[in-house]
Amino acid sequence: MGDYNSILVAVDLSEEAGEVAAKAARLAAANNAQMHVIHVIEPLSFAYGGDIPIDFSSIQEEIQQQAETQLRGLCANLAVPVERLHIVLGRPENEIHTLAKKLSADLIVVGSHGRHGFALLLGSTANGVLHGATCDVLAMRVGKK
Repeated sequence: MGDYNSILVAVDLSEEAGEVAAKAARLAAANNAQMHVIHVIEPLSFAYGGDIPIDFSSIQEEIQQQAETQLRGLCANLAVPVERLHIVLGRPENEIHTLAKKLSADLIVVGSHGRHGFALLLGSTANGVLHGATCDVLAMRVGKK
């Protein structure tokens, strides 16, 4: 593994997200790297059988506020300044790639579940991040040990 200067950690705010962020923080400290953390909120798009317009903006705003609170709590003890916490709306793999390029990240860290088979090992988001990344990707195993 090479030296890393800028590490982008993608978290889904699940129970395992703290484990991924903590391991990534240790990796960042060992490399004296700057660490950024991203959480991507997928836009609400419920298919509703009809022509009835539904405004999801208040629900989306509530989701955003809850995510901000959770992400700050997750990173509170990891010495990640608030300006390096990123919450964006979109498709996770696309937004992770976009931010990684913007930050000139040389490593993206994602969590993975140790299930059976390569696709299940990574999951759809981690798999998408891996296949479109222009830098190294580290999939950290979470959950079962």
